[in-house]
Amino acid sequence: MEYLPIFIQIKNRPCLVVGGGSIAARKVALLRKAQADVTVVSPELCTELQQLKDDGLIQHQSREYEEYDLEACVLVIAATDQRPVNEAVSELAKQLRLPVNVVDNPDLCSFIMPSIIDRSPVVIAVSTGGSSPVLARLIRTKLEGSIPAAYGRLAKLVEGFRDKVKSAFPNVESRRGFWETILEGKVAELVFTGHEEEARQTLDKAIETQSEKPEMSGEVFLVGAGPGDPDLLTFRALRLMQQADVVVYDRLVSPAIMEMVRRDAEIVYVGKERDKHTMQQENINQLLVRLAKEGKRVLRLKGGDPFIFGRGGEEIELLAQEGVAFQVVPGITAANGCSAYAGIPLTHRDYAQSCVFVTGHLKDGSVDLNWKALAHPNQTVVFYMGLHGAPTLCKEMVAHGLPASTPVALVEQGTTPQQRVYIATLDTLLDVIASKDIKPPTLIIVGEVVTLHEKLSWMGENHVENEDSVFAYKDR
Repeated sequence: MEYLPIFIQIKNRPCLVVGGGSIAARKVALLRKAQADVTVVSPELCTELQQLKDDGLIQHQSREYEEYDLEACVLVIAATDQRPVNEAVSELAKQLRLPVNVVDNPDLCSFIMPSIIDRSPVVIAVSTGGSSPVLARLIRTKLEGSIPAAYGRLAKLVEGFRDKVKSAFPNVESRRGFWETILEGKVAELVFTGHEEEARQTLDKAIETQSEKPEMSGEVFLVGAGPGDPDLLTFRALRLMQQADVVVYDRLVSPAIMEMVRRDAEIVYVGKERDKHTMQQENINQLLVRLAKEGKRVLRLKGGDPFIFGRGGEEIELLAQEGVAFQVVPGITAANGCSAYAGIPLTHRDYAQSCVFVTGHLKDGSVDLNWKALAHPNQTVVFYMGLHGAPTLCKEMVAHGLPASTPVALVEQGTTPQQRVYIATLDTLLDVIASKDIKPPTLIIVGEVVTLHEKLSWMGENHVENEDSVFAYKDR
């Protein structure tokens, strides 16, 4: 380790920046964020620095750098485009034992300005020791995606309870166990979801119990896992997947996504296929209630979005009735994900001004839809779970006014490496399904927007045209 990572307190303390250009302005912005008293030495100032001077937010010495400028400061940054000046600043600062940073010259620095993730009072710094600032920024970007902005609010909340916890738990190990429970449990989730006063009350009550492992109530996380590609998960979904004690998941949750759940969590499969249910929905609802009442954090992981043909509403109805805490995390529904990966916009000013999502079968397996409302021109209709009802779909859409030549797309295993897209019409759809042995999960998209597929298919699949003018898109 070439550099010791430290955090310096410079609030209201004099810091010097030599240079008045845009790079100097970026450094001044960081110093001001740390509430430093900043002086800039430069004959001229860029627009940003001039505005700060006019607003009285920085001091400015309109001249060339002089050695005595370093006498009153506690930290110095050289950001000129003249290497001799930067070298002179660096040499004198090191003689005076002042921390010095010379922009883009690691050999002249005694400290490095890292890439920063600011969740104040939580601050994370990433540095490559000056060898690759771009790599440091890339790493910072990846970390920012997994660290909610609310961590700053959580840190401020627990800061006010440190003395109280120290009194209630005199043993270091017991304090550590208590804080781990709090920071990975209900209190943290309340802060993340904006219920800070309730979080404060819950934390206060937990301290009063003076228990090394305070009893915390269970909770259910109803999370949409999206259509299959793990890159489409939300940040909140990923965070809750790592916190759950029990994971209750469906058939449409891809293996790649299941790889991302907490390793030591209990896994319960409740997948359902047509005419083959591992567990009845009513039993799933009861299971969620029971696990939460045992004090467990339960991740109910559902393919797509739990509120779009995911029966999420039925599950949280019982949770609400039983007084079980829950939160809902939306996911990218199959219609959005699969159509986007197939290069088929669901709406387009020239083709479709509305879009309708419908389920291909009812609870009893029948297909009974408002066909008159669905068979409209300039409209896209997306059928979920529609393979079994495809004969009825084709017949009724044509019977209610749509031309038999209306384009149709089938997206099989959309957004996954096994994705296949088939283009047909209402007249040829059944032949395609029969000849290609298409299996669920497959989404059916009906409408003129399907004609845009060949032009907008950004995934880059190779396609083969058969004699029926149906394009079979191979694995990507």
